[in-house]
Parts: sequence; C-alpha cells; structure tokens
Amino acid sequence: MINEPARVTVRALVEDIERTLLKLAIGDDAYIERILGSRTENLVESGLDAKAHSLVRLGALIAADAAAPSYLEIIESARESGASDEELVGCLIATLPALGAVRVTSAAPKLGLALNYDVAAALEESASPLG
Repeated sequence: MINEPARVTVRALVEDIERTLLKLAIGDDAYIERILGSRTENLVESGLDAKAHSLVRLGALIAADAAAPSYLEIIESARESGASDEELVGCLIATLPALGAVRVTSAAPKLGLALNYDVAAALEESASPLG
C-alpha cells in the first residue's frame, strides 16, 4: 500500500507534467523564452542528464534535416557530457525507423563532418567504401 506522503509526491509530479504540457501546448511565451534562453535552464527543465539531453538534441537535428554547422555545438556538448562517437552515430541508427533512410542518409555526412570525418571525401577516394 502506498503511504500518504508518497501519494502526495506522485500527485505533485503528475501535476508538474500536466502543467508543463499545457504551457507547451498553448505556446506560453514566458515559459518558452525562459527555456530557450539558457542551455542550462533547458537542461534542468528537461529533467534529463546532460548526455541524454545532448543525444536527444542530436536526434532532433537529424529529424529536422539541419544544416551541417548546426551539429558542431551539439557534438561538443555531447562529448563534454561523456557521449562517445559510437553513441553519436548510434543516434542515426536509432532514428532510422522513425525518420526513414532518406533523412538518415542526408544526416550521415553532416554528422561525419562534425566528428571530423569527411564522408564525401571518403566516398570519392574509394571505389568501395564499405570494403
């Protein structure tokens, strides 16, 4: 049986989640500006650890078909929080079922450049890059 303090804590968490969803759904300008204005504030509000936060942001860039320079800050942040290059490339793999091959194929060279690997140059140098 759940004791009363635990029940109150669970209810408060549910209310916080519902309040956050409402603020985002209505486009609460003050709330959105606050979490957009500071990377630290965004991290805190997300409730994620720094590494997961960076990986989610990378997934969003992949989904949005962001320009190559957009990846640089995310990659730096992810590495600072302990993400490996394997995990960063793993984001491409993880997004594949949801986004499809076209989006992931578009993102691979951009992520490669951010990781200091020029996929396009490697393709030009080798007749069979998969060797």
